[in-house]
Amino acid sequence: MNTAIAKRRARWWNRVRRSWWGYVFVSPWVFLYLIFGLYPLLLSFFLTFFTYSFPNPANQTFVGVGNWIQGITDPLFWKSVGNIGVNQVIFIGLKNGLGLLFAVLLSRIGFGARILRTIYFLPVITSTVVLMTIADNMVAPGGHIQRWMSDVGLIHEWIFWKSQEGLPMLVLALINTWKWFGISTVILLAGIYGIDKRLYEAAAVDGANDSQMFMVITLPMLRPQLFFLLVIDVINGLQMFTEVFSIGFDVYGGIRNQALTPVLYLYAQAFDRSNVGYASTLGLLLAIMIAALTALQFKFVRSDPEV
Repeated sequence: MNTAIAKRRARWWNRVRRSWWGYVFVSPWVFLYLIFGLYPLLLSFFLTFFTYSFPNPANQTFVGVGNWIQGITDPLFWKSVGNIGVNQVIFIGLKNGLGLLFAVLLSRIGFGARILRTIYFLPVITSTVVLMTIADNMVAPGGHIQRWMSDVGLIHEWIFWKSQEGLPMLVLALINTWKWFGISTVILLAGIYGIDKRLYEAAAVDGANDSQMFMVITLPMLRPQLFFLLVIDVINGLQMFTEVFSIGFDVYGGIRNQALTPVLYLYAQAFDRSNVGYASTLGLLLAIMIAALTALQFKFVRSDPEV
């Protein structure tokens, strides 16, 4: 037994010695992950069992699972989740729908396609704060969009959308669609270019028209790209913060908490109420929610085992 263990240790040490340069190059990332990834995660989990504040770190009190119970039953937290749900249903549908439309159109353009791809992608690489500031001026009462809508007779008075029921998340979804549909366009366009052209030629010989080829060939072949975009959109949507905060809402989402998001509420608990223990709990609840939704998408949405 001791001989077998010694042989295994010798083989393991030989493998380490052969690959030690690899461990040297990987070690910075490992140390950074341990310091800025794993340690904060473990500390956050530890703080969920205490009341802890930045001004008085010594006055922490053990509360057991009290923060978890409060988070699960907190109506504002679930309102923030509901707000994001409404926002993401609109955003994901518009963003990926427009991305698919422009990807199909760009795939049929020869001259100028690269320029158009660059133009569509520019909002993606633009700073979120800068873009939201521009968008805020455009959609504000008296802004360019509302003035145009007034000129053509669509509205007869200014719309103060930040304070009207149901509008904040709708407007934010439209603005985010403007910013992010370019990335859907590029990803889906790459998928279209990867489809074997012989499939379309065979379909054309069989008498299929453009609509039939799109529904039978293009859309099913883009399933991996659409699935990827759906997963990423859900994850990013639940973490929305910068868009709401930089466009002028307070940390509680404005009037009647209409623009409140889970991360914004977490931020409010940590830095406005200095309730770091409860904020840590909300952060972990959000992480669990994201993991669960991602797992459900992999289980039920993905129908192609090769995705």
